[in-house]
Amino acid sequence: MMLYDYLKSLHLIFVVTWFAGLFYIVRLFVYQIEANAKPSPEKEILLEQYKIMTYRLWYIITWPSAILASFFAFWMLFFTELGNAWLHMPWMHVKLGFVFLLYLYHWKCHLIYKQLQNDQFKYTSNYMRLWNEGATIILFAVVFLVILKNAFNWIYGVIGIVLFSLLIMLGYKFYKRIREKNNAQ
Repeated sequence: MMLYDYLKSLHLIFVVTWFAGLFYIVRLFVYQIEANAKPSPEKEILLEQYKIMTYRLWYIITWPSAILASFFAFWMLFFTELGNAWLHMPWMHVKLGFVFLLYLYHWKCHLIYKQLQNDQFKYTSNYMRLWNEGATIILFAVVFLVILKNAFNWIYGVIGIVLFSLLIMLGYKFYKRIREKNNAQ
């Protein structure tokens, strides 16, 4: 049991740093995209600085955190008695589904990172602001599943995530209006 607690602690530490990296990398994408619209020489100076910042965040914090969080999770699940027991519970299957979505989200962020490093701007800053909320939704779902340790009543779970997503969208639209109003002044 002591080993399991150490593994869980290490897993949680790296989950926190992984999410911190995912939240901040997309924010840096927003800044990088907005810097591309600036006049020279400001544009070139900012883009070069953001490339350095995203590189360091992505490869020194985010990727290692994702790998270590996964390593300790697999160790807990497959090589400890308690973790093996969790694998037979429905809530864990749902949680692992959300973790799979997190891996997809991370991979898509990696593709966006590579595009921006190569000066390919395929997305708007507004799109990236919305994209940033994907990790938030996954985080909420996983935390509630782990704490409550049940697969939710599916109706309430789906309604809750939809309502949460709608609140995020409304907050984004409100924030966008405020930004547009401040930029117009």
